[in-house]
Amino acid sequence: MISTTDFDKLQTEQENIKSRNIDEADTATMLKIINDEDKKAILAVEKALPEIAAAVELIARRLKKGGRLFYIGSGTSGRLGVLDAVECPPTYGTDPNLIVGLIAGGYEAIFRAKEGAEDDFSLAAKDLAAKNLSKGDVVAGIAASGRTPYVIGGLKYAGEIGAARIAISCVNNSELKKYADINIEAATGGEAVTGSTRMKAGTAQKTILNMLSTGAMIKLGKVYGNLMVDVKATNEKLKNRARRIVEKAANVDATTADALLKAADGNAKTAIFMHLAGLNRDEARSKLDVAGGNLKQALRL
Repeated sequence: MISTTDFDKLQTEQENIKSRNIDEADTATMLKIINDEDKKAILAVEKALPEIAAAVELIARRLKKGGRLFYIGSGTSGRLGVLDAVECPPTYGTDPNLIVGLIAGGYEAIFRAKEGAEDDFSLAAKDLAAKNLSKGDVVAGIAASGRTPYVIGGLKYAGEIGAARIAISCVNNSELKKYADINIEAATGGEAVTGSTRMKAGTAQKTILNMLSTGAMIKLGKVYGNLMVDVKATNEKLKNRARRIVEKAANVDATTADALLKAADGNAKTAIFMHLAGLNRDEARSKLDVAGGNLKQALRL
C-alpha cells in the first residue's frame, strides 16, 4: 500500500511538462493543450483492449447465469460507475439491480464531494454486503490512482465472498491488481492540471466502462445488428427511437412500426420478431425466451 508520503510517486500525480504554462496561455492554446492530452486517454485504453475483452466475457457469463455487476469507486471514479449503471435500464431494458454503482460516501456523494470516505477500507464491504453480494456476482473496482482504500477493501471483500473481481486504474502496476482476477490499466500520465484525474483519467475510465457494459449487453443479445432492440421507451425521444428501430430492423414504414409496437406492448424486439417470423405477441415472446432473448438466435430457431 502506498503511504501518505509516497503519493508524489503516483503516475496520476505527476506534473505534465506540456501544460506547465497553461495559466499564461490564450484560451485557444489552453484548450488545444487539454484536447491533446485527452487524445492520449483513448490511446491508453487501446493498449488495455485484451484485458477489457476478458472482462466483458467474464461479465457476460456471470450475468447470463443470474449474477450482477457492481461498480465501486470514490469521487469521479465512483460517479462514473453510477452513471454507467443507471444508463443501462433505459438503453437495454435491464433490471435496475442488474448493474449497480456504489460510491464511497453513498448517494449524497454523487452530487456533493465526500472525498474523505474513500480512505475507509471497510466501507465498500459494508456497501456490498448491504446489497447481498454473492459468489455469482462481479465487482469492478475503479480508481484512477490504483490505490484507493475504499476500492481495495471492496475487492478484498469480494474475493472473500468468491465473487469475480475486475480492477480498473490509470497507472501501471497498480495496487489494485493484487486484489483482482482481471486487471485493466490505462496509464494516462500527468494531467493538464496536475492531479485533476477527472480529466483524461476520467475520460479513459468512462471509455472502459462504456465498453464493459455495452460489450456485455451485446453478448446478452440486447443489440440486433447495431440497434438497441431492448430500449425502454419511457419518453418521447425513446418512443421515437423504438419506432425507427422497428422500421429499420423489420423493413416497414412508420405506420406499420407503430402498429407492431402497439401489439407488442411497446417492446421493439418483440415487435420486430412478430413481423419477421409471422407470429403473434405471445408466440414471439415464448420463442424469444427459448433463445435467451437473442433475436438472431430466435430467427434461426
